[in-house]
Amino acid sequence: MVLDTLTNAARYYSFGERIEKALRYLQNSDCTQLPVGKIAIQGDEIYALVQDNTTKLRADGVWEAHRKYIDVQFVAAGIEQMGYANVSTLTVKQPYDELKDYALFTGDGSYLTVPAGSFTIFFPQDGHIPGSALNEQPAAVRKVVIKVAV
Repeated sequence: MVLDTLTNAARYYSFGERIEKALRYLQNSDCTQLPVGKIAIQGDEIYALVQDNTTKLRADGVWEAHRKYIDVQFVAAGIEQMGYANVSTLTVKQPYDELKDYALFTGDGSYLTVPAGSFTIFFPQDGHIPGSALNEQPAAVRKVVIKVAV
């Protein structure tokens, strides 16, 4: 799991060509102006999901993890908290669904504050809860989630 600001994105290019391409896409785009929805970057290997969300209470969050895709989650506007826990410390709530590429979990973990201009990278072993409200006060967030094939 990685948390950093987009100004430091070049430090993570060594994670692989696809991660580099995802980070460069974020660096070269005005993510506040992208249309909501799915944007192909490199076919099914790399694509962006542009979202306008309202953060939710922590109690309403669900741990998730993916196997086929790495999540690069960029907060373009607003602020949210994201939960993190290694999946080995969580309990399976819903087994992995290959078509939807996720499993759901219960358990405990840490929460990170992710302000505008920051990104996270969640790998297959990283359980995460995106979109939690800071100080339990729901707020608007513009987010771009780039799915990067493993």
